[in-house]
Amino acid sequence: MARVKAELSAGARLADYLTVGFLAMNCPLDKVRQALETNDAQSKRQRGLPHEVLVYFVMAMVLYANVAYEEVLRLVIEGLRPLLGDDGVSKATVTKGAISQARGQVGVAPLRQLYREHVCPNGPADMASVWYAGLRVMAIDGSTLDMPDEVANAKHFGYPGASRGSSAFPQLRFVAMAECGTHTLCYANPGPYAAGELTLAEAVIDRADATMLVTADRNFYAYPFWQRALATGAKLLFRVKRNLRLPREKELADGSYLTTLYACDKDRRRKTHGTVVRVIEYVLDGILDPEPSYRLITNWCDIDAAPAVELAALYHRRWTIEQTLDEFKVHLADRDVVLRSKRPELVEQEFYALLLAHAAIRRLMTQAAAATAQAAEDLSFIHAVRVLKRRLPASVAIPP
Repeated sequence: MARVKAELSAGARLADYLTVGFLAMNCPLDKVRQALETNDAQSKRQRGLPHEVLVYFVMAMVLYANVAYEEVLRLVIEGLRPLLGDDGVSKATVTKGAISQARGQVGVAPLRQLYREHVCPNGPADMASVWYAGLRVMAIDGSTLDMPDEVANAKHFGYPGASRGSSAFPQLRFVAMAECGTHTLCYANPGPYAAGELTLAEAVIDRADATMLVTADRNFYAYPFWQRALATGAKLLFRVKRNLRLPREKELADGSYLTTLYACDKDRRRKTHGTVVRVIEYVLDGILDPEPSYRLITNWCDIDAAPAVELAALYHRRWTIEQTLDEFKVHLADRDVVLRSKRPELVEQEFYALLLAHAAIRRLMTQAAAATAQAAEDLSFIHAVRVLKRRLPASVAIPP
C-alpha cells in the first residue's frame, strides 16, 4: 500500500514561517552564503533551487521530522520570501528528487562550517550552574543515531552488533562536549559506528582550554587521552574504573590524596614519566541503587580552591550531557530521531543541521533565562520546542 504523504496539520501557520525566521536569525543569511562560497557550494544556475534555501531546509527538516520534504521546503520558501524575494524562490522545483539532488550539490561542508563557527559555549558570566570557581563546567560524552538501511549508509557507517547478527539500522557514532549550564552541544565529531569513542573524542578534547573544567565518565580515561587533555590547559575531573592502580602517595586534609599515573608498568617500576593527580573517593548514601563507590581523578590539586566534597558533587553535573543528548535525540523532533538521509554525505549534513537546530533552541532558552535571572537548565526544553513551532512572537521573525 502506498504511503500517504505527511503534511503539516491544518496547513502551515504563521508560527511555522516564524520558525524558519528564527533559524535564519541564528544562522544569518550572509553567513550561510559565505559558508557556501567558501566551500564552492553556492548555486550555479539561476533557475535552480537556491542553495541557501537548502541549508535552512535541512535545519527545518529535523524540526518537522514527520512531514514530507516537499511540505517542509514549501514552508521554508514562504518563510524566507521576505529575504530572498519572489524571484529568488518562485521558480524553484520542489519535487523530492530535486530536493535530494540539490542537497547533494550543497554537501556537508557548509553545514559543518556553520556549526563550528556558530555553536560554542555561551552561558553568561553571572548565570547559575554555568560556572565553578571561575571555570566553565563542560562534559564530554558520546552517543549514536540510526539512519535508513541503505547500502551506501551501511557500507560507510556500519551496524552495531546484536545478539543475532547485527541490528536493523546502520548507526552514526559521535562524541561532543556539552556546556552543562546551557546544554549546548559543542565541538561534535561524527564517524562510523566502529570508530571508538576515545578516537572520536580526541578532536573534541583538543577544543578545551584553560577557561574550562571538563568532566568525563570512566570510559574516557586512558593515559594517552589524559595527557592530550592536560595539554589543553583545562582543569579535568574524570571518573576512573576500579581496577586502575591508584596507590595513596600523599594524604590531603580534605580526604583526597595524591598518586602518580604511568603509561605502562615499566615506567611504574622505574618511577619515570609519571603524572601526579589528585584522587577523590566517596560513596553516595540516601539515593536509590548507588554504585558501591566512586573514584575521580583531577589535575586540580589545590584543596582550598576546589575541596573534594565540592568536586564530588560537581562531577554528578556531568549527567546534564545525558539530558542534552536526550533532548537532541528524542524531544527536538517530537520522536526518537532516525536520520532521514539515504547517502552518507547527506547523513552528515543532516547531523550538523540537527546540531544547529538544537543549539538555536538552547540559545533562545539561555537568552530567556538571562532576561529573568534564571538558570537556563531550569527551563523546559520540550516547552521551548513547542513555543518555537507554535507561538514564537513576531519580534523574532525574519530578520531584515
